[in-house]
Amino acid sequence: MESLEQLPKSETIELRKKHIGESCSLFYKQEPLKIVRAKGQYMYDENGEKYLDCINNVAHIGHCHPEMVRAASEQIALLNTNSRFLHDNLVICAKKLSKMFPDPLSVCFFVNSGSEANDLALRLARTHTKHQDVVTLDHAYHGHLTSLISISPYKFNSGKGLPKPDWVHVAPCPDT
Repeated sequence: MESLEQLPKSETIELRKKHIGESCSLFYKQEPLKIVRAKGQYMYDENGEKYLDCINNVAHIGHCHPEMVRAASEQIALLNTNSRFLHDNLVICAKKLSKMFPDPLSVCFFVNSGSEANDLALRLARTHTKHQDVVTLDHAYHGHLTSLISISPYKFNSGKGLPKPDWVHVAPCPDT
């Protein structure tokens, strides 16, 4: 199986320190994992050690799913644009999705990431309620947008960012 490793781990760490922003924190700082490939639900480090991926946004289909790779490759070879242009695939996909939900849920918003989805959800909720207050779970991560960092306890509890805004209310995580 092909690997993406090009540099020794020590050099990758040094280059990351030099060229990647400090705010883009690394998992397992003392002994970071250098992931060089992935397939299905697993990621592999430079030594071939296998890790169950419970963090990345691929849990629903896995890494390198052949159908997804094929479909993405075909679409990217044809057209890769955003939703602000008229395109048949966008409305066909929205129509298919809306058939899976009850009638009142018939409008789709396509976004590029979990951060964008959370930001949109926050904006929609605030528009609907006309309130700014948010209840969030302790230790929650919502994304890297400014609107989401301000409601993410993992950020404001770290002491590295801004303090918790008064309109953010933190609920404890359930332990059962």
